[in-house]
Amino acid sequence: MTEIGAFDAKTHLPKLLQRVKSGERFVITKHNCPVAELIPFGAHDADRVRTAIAGLKTFQETHRLRGLSVRRMIEAGRRF
Repeated sequence: MTEIGAFDAKTHLPKLLQRVKSGERFVITKHNCPVAELIPFGAHDADRVRTAIAGLKTFQETHRLRGLSVRRMIEAGRRF
């Protein structure tokens, strides 16, 4: 991934957006520290989202806490 300074990114934004549109990715830095990624937009795949939700529902139906309380488990974990 190519790094580019924030000033240069601001100055050349239209050119960068054309390159991103063609698939390139950039890390925008400020004082040589990464602060952002400029990546191509990926539309949400509705079928993948529906499949993931269905999988979570199936998991929830087949896995039970058997009397355990999520709240009690969280509180118990905070003691350590």
